[in-house]
Parts: sequence; C-alpha cells; structure tokens
Amino acid sequence: MSGSIVYGLHAVRAVLNRRPQDVTRLSIAAARDDARVRELREFAAKQGVKATSAAAEALDQETGGAAHQGVVAEVRPNAPLDENTLLDLLTATPGPALVLVLDGVSDPHNLGACLRTADAAGATAVVAPRDRAAGLTPVVRKVAAGAAETVPFAQVTNLARALRDMKGAGLWIAGTAGDGEQELFKADLAGPLAVVMGSEGRGLRRLTRESCDFSLRLPMLGAVASLNVSVAAGIVLYEALRQRGAKVAEIKPLR
Repeated sequence: MSGSIVYGLHAVRAVLNRRPQDVTRLSIAAARDDARVRELREFAAKQGVKATSAAAEALDQETGGAAHQGVVAEVRPNAPLDENTLLDLLTATPGPALVLVLDGVSDPHNLGACLRTADAAGATAVVAPRDRAAGLTPVVRKVAAGAAETVPFAQVTNLARALRDMKGAGLWIAGTAGDGEQELFKADLAGPLAVVMGSEGRGLRRLTRESCDFSLRLPMLGAVASLNVSVAAGIVLYEALRQRGAKVAEIKPLR
C-alpha cells in the first residue's frame, strides 16, 4: 500500500477538503446509505474524488477493526515538518505564535486528542520528538477528527535543540509540571509561546525541563494527582487563547 490510511467521517472529510488531490482511493461501506454518507459522497465528487463501494468486512480488515464509520480513504502521506520548516513557519506566523510541544507522548489516542485541541485553540503547530513518540498513524488521524490535516505537525530529532531554536525565534518556553513555579492562571501567556507537556506517567525529561524559561502548574483541588496530557494541554492552550483575547471560531458539525 503506497499511502496512509485515513478513516472516519470527520477525518476523511478534512483530508478531502484540504488535500483532495492526494486522495488516491475513497471506499465507503456498501451497506451505508444514510444522510451523512450521501453528503460525504457529494462533497467528494465536488472535490474530484469518486467514492467506490466496499464490503464492511474489507474495511474492518484494512483498519484493523477500528471504528471507521464505513468510510476509509487512502491518502498520499503529508510529510511532517522538520526543524528547518518549523522555524520557517514560526517566522512567517502573523501575531504571537502558540506552539504545543509534546515530550515523548507515545499513546496515539493522546496525540490525536492533542492535535484536535490544538486545532480548536488555533495553535500554530504541534511539535514532538521523532523517536520514542507517537507519529501520524491512522489511529492518530481518526482520533484527531481532521485536525491532523489542519495543524502543522513537526517531528524533531533533538527536542532540547528545537526548544533552543524556538527561543531564538522569539518564543518563550513554558514547561508544565505538578511542581511548576507559576500557577497557570497567574502566568503571562499572551506573547509568543511554546507550551511543553510531558509524556504519560513520566512528565518532562530533565533536559527538556532545563530548556524551559519557566514552569507552570495547574491548580489541583481534588484527590487526583495529575490530568491526562490532552486534557491538560486543552486547559493551558485555552488560557493562552483567553489572554490573547481571541475569539474561537464556531465549528459547524458534519451533518
């Protein structure tokens, strides 16, 4: 198979909207003929992509039994950004950049949820290490519900060096930790900023934390000691969004 697999109504529509020329195959379960699927077929046709019918069992096998909603597309993979193209993006960004950095998040569901949150909060990019971390797998694309096609995603060889490069581009680097020196809601997040979130269970690595300009902590008033990384990322990104006075665009659901 030459391309990446994207499945699920939202993820497939997003790639049809953003990169229809890269969709090499669109398969829809023959048993599905509801309004949402008919609308997707019509949208695909307008984008120059013809949908073909397939047995649901074949789609189950192709996606490893994932919840594909009867819709699977094969797409020429879009290459993640690297260190140089990330800096080019940050330099060209109008207004203060807002970057989400994930230090070794390996769970594809967490990466997908972080991409979705980053898209909703208007983040400039999501950055992750190239090794020992989740990449843009079909599961990530499905969980991201289209955000994997809209949010620039960079994979870097050396995260500490990438953070230094972002500092050179004018960004402040804010790490997040349970013992962070500043409470989130009292910190200044209005300027160019990279928010660094740690991996599941381990938090920030030592070199990563040493690369941060300051650290943030979320107020924890209950019995639990920590939050899921995607939940914590959402809280921090939306606080940065609030401080910038930005209006969140209304997202129209797929009918």
